[in-house]
Amino acid sequence: MERSFPETLAALRREKNISQRKAAADLNISQALLSHYENGAREPGLSFVCRVCDYYGVSADYLLCRTELPNAAHTAAETATAFLDDMQTLIIQTRRALGTFSDREDNT
Repeated sequence: MERSFPETLAALRREKNISQRKAAADLNISQALLSHYENGAREPGLSFVCRVCDYYGVSADYLLCRTELPNAAHTAAETATAFLDDMQTLIIQTRRALGTFSDREDNT
């Protein structure tokens, strides 16, 4: 089943065991407005979405239901870093192999 922004927003708050009153105060909005966001009666602006991402430590893609990974941006960055590390290792190994091959040719 696909989730929605209001469901995700409410679930994040519940997962952290934070009351609606505290979350609203921390996010600088009224509890009534947070309730409207959580039940889908109103849609927030971009600045609120950014604050919520920072507050709960999730990506905007997760909050907006574009991915199931809470930190998709971090995951992508980690994947790219691992790939680049693997490529660097491969380049070093290739250079060593070519150096060994070149040394053999010089000795013949």
